[in-house]
Amino acid sequence: MLAASAAVFSAVVPTAEDSTLARQTGMALWPEQKHMPWGLSAIEVEPDGIGFVVVSDRGFVHHGRFLREDGRLVGIEPVRSYFLRNAEETIIGDDWADAEALAITSDGRRFFSFEQQHRVAEYDHLSLVETLPRAPFDGMVFNAGLEALAADAQDRLYAIGERSGGLTEPFPVWRFDGQGWTHAYDLPRKGGFLVTGADFGPDGRLYVLEREFGGLGFRSRVRRVTLGAERILDIETVMQSDLWEHDNLEGIAVWRDSDGAVRITLVSDDNGVTLLQRTEFVEYVLEDALAVPPEDG
Repeated sequence: MLAASAAVFSAVVPTAEDSTLARQTGMALWPEQKHMPWGLSAIEVEPDGIGFVVVSDRGFVHHGRFLREDGRLVGIEPVRSYFLRNAEETIIGDDWADAEALAITSDGRRFFSFEQQHRVAEYDHLSLVETLPRAPFDGMVFNAGLEALAADAQDRLYAIGERSGGLTEPFPVWRFDGQGWTHAYDLPRKGGFLVTGADFGPDGRLYVLEREFGGLGFRSRVRRVTLGAERILDIETVMQSDLWEHDNLEGIAVWRDSDGAVRITLVSDDNGVTLLQRTEFVEYVLEDALAVPPEDG
């Protein structure tokens, strides 16, 4: 989440990309005549490419359906919404409710990461199942915690914080082994971008969404990371937007459509500044969607 007082959004200005492996194919806004969620920070898309779930940084979960024409995203249809609850089955609130990421495992378990009260917790829909060990996240900076959470093909969780501690410091990538978290990788920083989301694609790679705020608007980037057993093997920038091209993109879902193409669906956090920002869903298709991850050397 970016502080609302710093958020300014100008009209979308489409421009040519000069360093992308992805092509934008669709965009839709949350319909204003419906209940307007704000602060969306995470998204997961169902295998059919129609159903989706998004998470608000106020602990609110929304389910919906994408409206498509010839596969292209053209609209949003809200379905249902609910607040996450704590162990006492009451709605979580205040700084405990700042949900920033969502990962759904292959068996349907849902894990949310939270900042301010930094933690990762498993939920059965709206009810808390358990909170995972909080170390080493307790020392994270207020409002700059676990923005990214993803589950790999073996249902292992990976978490990345928004900030690394310095422009030359890499982002630590933490992996949960079922008992505790280990510092598995270091993701190099590149420019002024900060992490806002992550998801594993059907190609087995980790896709990391990043944001740069330049004082007048946002730029976004998606980097595709090939993970080896003990090190990062390769990093590619598959999408990078220009200033004002998109709103404050914070959530990412990577999935394969019925034609075999890999799609990247992104959602923006309007920070509650509805006069200047908007809840935007934007979708890209990878041009090299059938690429096979290299072997770990």
